[in-house]
Amino acid sequence: MLALAAVLAGYPGPAVQVDGEGRQIGVNPAAKALLDADSGWWAQVGVWLRAEAGRPSSVCSVRVNQSRGLTVIEWVAAPLAGAGCLLFGRDATLERQLRQALTESRQRYKDLVEISSDFAWETGADRRLVFVSPRGALGFPADALIGRDPVELIDDYDAEIPSPFATRRPIEFAELWMSAADGAAVCVSVSAMPLFGPDRRWVGARGVCRDITEDVNRADELARVRTSERLLGHIGHTLRDQVDVAEALDEAASETTQALGASGCKIFRTTSAGDYTLAVEHGPHPATAAGPVDFSKVLTSLTQVEEPLVLELEEICLIACRTQYRRVVNGAVCVWRPRHAAPWKEDDLALVAGVADRIGVAQTHFAYQERLRRLSERDGLTGLFNRRTFFERMAEQVSRHDGGFSALLYIDLDNFKAVNDLHGHQQGDAVLKAVGAMLSSGVRPGDLPGRLGGDEFVLWLARADRDEASGVARRLLTGIAELRHLSASPEKLLGLSIGIAVHSGEFQEAPQGLIDRADSAMYAAKAKGKGNVVIAPPPGPTAAGTEL
Repeated sequence: MLALAAVLAGYPGPAVQVDGEGRQIGVNPAAKALLDADSGWWAQVGVWLRAEAGRPSSVCSVRVNQSRGLTVIEWVAAPLAGAGCLLFGRDATLERQLRQALTESRQRYKDLVEISSDFAWETGADRRLVFVSPRGALGFPADALIGRDPVELIDDYDAEIPSPFATRRPIEFAELWMSAADGAAVCVSVSAMPLFGPDRRWVGARGVCRDITEDVNRADELARVRTSERLLGHIGHTLRDQVDVAEALDEAASETTQALGASGCKIFRTTSAGDYTLAVEHGPHPATAAGPVDFSKVLTSLTQVEEPLVLELEEICLIACRTQYRRVVNGAVCVWRPRHAAPWKEDDLALVAGVADRIGVAQTHFAYQERLRRLSERDGLTGLFNRRTFFERMAEQVSRHDGGFSALLYIDLDNFKAVNDLHGHQQGDAVLKAVGAMLSSGVRPGDLPGRLGGDEFVLWLARADRDEASGVARRLLTGIAELRHLSASPEKLLGLSIGIAVHSGEFQEAPQGLIDRADSAMYAAKAKGKGNVVIAPPPGPTAAGTEL
């Protein structure tokens, strides 16, 4: 007994001696302090003594309320010879708190990982998955991914670039497109870190992935909208501010091609007859195995639709859209790219429609400008250049003269006044229109037919010498003879008096000097009798003109 008492007294923690019935027959001061503070825990120890005490590794944990707070005491039993046992207790409060904190920390970490990512993963030294979050990933159950190489799920994987699943350095928020179980493309944000063994050899990687497909698609959509707005705004400003029609439409075609990632763009305009004519084109003409694309057939297809039309023509995929203003069709826009490229999207169709709307307004504006310019440059009755425009353009050609000959024909109608006096201005106008048509027929690029007013006409022949100018004058005399049915009377037959001034680089002659020479030659022809042609002498003090 003395030895047991010494054991109780010498034990640093609480100790209790109990008999075979589980009654206390000895306690040390530490155990007494626990009983004095809270004796309720002893009943729990008694239950344990009757059921578990004496079994190997049997431990009884009780909670004791003390003034300093809740304490956790773990009891173990040491059987005594005969009956009864010694109970030894130890304060496990700190250990329990640490264990609980660790458990809570692990749960907290797990919860945070689950919240902040769609799935966590780990790969081994063979780069295959050894762990995936229990709920799986990308629509696959976790057990279907374990042992699988994650590279198989990466879209368009480039073997030259290490995947995040086999990284040798930390990675944060790398974007990666992967294939889901249903085949859909999923964009994930990957954060990963490498794993190294004790010998610093790489043994795998660990990381988390978060599905950001919706965010990426939303950002792409916003970027497309902004690009579309910028393009349409730029095209609108260009079409509004650019003076040159061809340059404005060419820039619009170029910007549209670039914004859509297309191979080319064509812009068409409608003629007064309702046919399409090419205004500008950007990029090479598209072709298929059968040959160049026939855009007349494409434009014919537009007659039945108002929305952008998508046509798949063997190797290319084309969008065509009519341009119109106030529901009046005035042209079309066509863009194309290879069929193996990304397919056209609804956004692309909407962008083409927006471009077509702006070009439709611009086409009408340009047509109105051209009409105003034509009215300002042309004689309203005959359609020939008016006095101002004729002399401006002739002066431009004279200033650019680079050698050779050109000629100015100054033409006055004979007996025209009698037509107005006897038959009225309506027949007089018919005569003027017929003469205008005669001067316009057969003109070459660079030739300028004009009406100076009344019954005076002019014709500038670019690249024409004396003989060629004389030939044109004879043609005009023959032509006027065919209009004699419009004459005032057989006695007052219509005719022409023509003066010709030949321009040569040999003389530095101002345009006005050329005009004066042709005018003087015309009056010389009229003075010789109606229906004559006189060629003015060269510039300078020379003899009178030469009659044909």
